[in-house]
Amino acid sequence: MKFFTGEIHNSVFIGVVIDDKWVMDVKKAEAKLFELETLPNSLSECVKIGDKFVEHVKQLLDWAEKKEEERGSYIYPMADVKLLAPIPKPSKNIICVGKNYKDHVIEMGSAADIPEDLIIFTKAPTSIIGHEADVLLHENVTSELDYEGELAIVMGKSGKNIQPEEVKDYIFGYTILNDITARDLQKKHKQFFIAKSLDTSCPMGPYVVHKSVIDHHGALHIETKVNGEVRQSASTDLMIFSIEEIVSTLSKGMTLEAGDIIATGTPSGVGKGFEPPKFLAAGDHIEVTIEPIGTLSNRVK
Repeated sequence: MKFFTGEIHNSVFIGVVIDDKWVMDVKKAEAKLFELETLPNSLSECVKIGDKFVEHVKQLLDWAEKKEEERGSYIYPMADVKLLAPIPKPSKNIICVGKNYKDHVIEMGSAADIPEDLIIFTKAPTSIIGHEADVLLHENVTSELDYEGELAIVMGKSGKNIQPEEVKDYIFGYTILNDITARDLQKKHKQFFIAKSLDTSCPMGPYVVHKSVIDHHGALHIETKVNGEVRQSASTDLMIFSIEEIVSTLSKGMTLEAGDIIATGTPSGVGKGFEPPKFLAAGDHIEVTIEPIGTLSNRVK
């Protein structure tokens, strides 16, 4: 199941995709089909409900099939919907893993820089934008804006000291994240927060795909294109630290909460890794694809 936050007729709603051509407004469907209003107003709050939310939406989809004459009031053509970031305003910083693919570590330095332990930084929630939103070039503060296509985890329930074999039980689903980075600010300030947190530097989406759709998160293909040119192409099985290791390590002594977003790192092929570097420019079109999630598309302005 693909969940999202969308907008239609200037109204924001929580949706689920139907056959890639239609979408359901789950709150309107609930009110129409069940004459109930139990669902929260944000996807992040729905995620906290966990499996009960997913089962409820499945019931709504089943009922909608039987009541085709009423579908027009809560089912819309996908083409009419503007897709926002699935979780537009998380309550905490986005947690990010650095240097998690060997080839990326080498292109940014050398094999001597391959980490033995998890490297973590964060991005400000104010950096988040959605599918097809513009990435600002920020020419007044940086001349080295770069892209980083990544798989991101959305936590489904809170936990601490989570064991690796338990991790999947704590995950709600997966989305795509583009960790836009100002390389010159990254070098200047040493710590990554400023370089990673400029406004519009965290495109995310277009959907959160429930974990039941993805059989093995360790074998997903990530591809990033800029203006149609393939820049990044790799599998998540090349991660230095697996998703199980990432979540388990982060949760040691620190509570991870439902709705937390964890970006798992980027493979080689970033702009800075080329000679000469291929930093982003105005008008560039960035596409990050991870199947079965989809494609996150943004243009630089």
